[in-house]
Amino acid sequence: MLWQALPTEPMGAAMRAAPTPSPAALFALILGSTLLAFGPMLVRLADTGPVSAAFWRMGLAAPVLLILAVALNRRAAAPLARHQLPLKLALLSGAFFAADLAVWHMGIVRTTSANATLFANTTAFMLAGWAILVRGERPGARTLKSLALAAAGALLLLGHSAQLSGGNLLGDALSLLAAAFYTGYLLTVMRLRGRFSTATVLALSTLASATLLLPVALLEPGNFWPTDWRPIVALAVSSQLAGQGLMVFASGRLPAFILGIGLLIQPLVSATAGWLVFGEALGPVEMLGAALILAALLIIRR
Repeated sequence: MLWQALPTEPMGAAMRAAPTPSPAALFALILGSTLLAFGPMLVRLADTGPVSAAFWRMGLAAPVLLILAVALNRRAAAPLARHQLPLKLALLSGAFFAADLAVWHMGIVRTTSANATLFANTTAFMLAGWAILVRGERPGARTLKSLALAAAGALLLLGHSAQLSGGNLLGDALSLLAAAFYTGYLLTVMRLRGRFSTATVLALSTLASATLLLPVALLEPGNFWPTDWRPIVALAVSSQLAGQGLMVFASGRLPAFILGIGLLIQPLVSATAGWLVFGEALGPVEMLGAALILAALLIIRR
């Protein structure tokens, strides 16, 4: 069953305090989240359908990751062959990620970029809820303060450009659903990272996702084969090989609370990119939001 596969532990008599995050894991989280923030822009630039863009992201990255996994850890196949649970978890993580990408990519083209970013990053609060209710983690005052500051900063950054209207309702709902799927993906990856290397986990998950996305992409209206490969290749390299690689690395070393805070970096990066690339100036409210997110990062770094 799904709930048996996800990383659950008994709460016990007392709730546990989350471990102090390591600098290397925090750096990987921040850099990975930064790279993932460029994903929506690359999806919009792609001349394929949204699900096809998701498939090519995974399909181009999968062979590279499989070769890398074999080269770095030739013995990884042995425990995978002996135990069914890792294979089931890998398939489950791939299914979650395939659903996340397909749903979010469809949401991106049906709502504003601000809305898609805002609703997709509610994963931060879903992870926090899972950590408290299921894993029995006890967030410290510093962690709660960081999460509150990052959430307030994201709302201030995107509040001006976000538009809650009937025309955006479907895209907003799809982005929110994508956040739920991505939460499931991160939870299964956290379980796998306790047993296998970053390269092995990411290779298995990416291959499973590509396999599941292919039939949906072929049935999707619009172009399946891109005529301009540059946005697609950039999406595969920046979002999957680098961005998700760093996120998977961090997931094995950080508690769910910290992972959630790291995801809220993406609105800051999106706003900064809009300012630098499209000349979308940041006003006082947006600058305050950026400052709050930076303050949250400084707090969890201590």
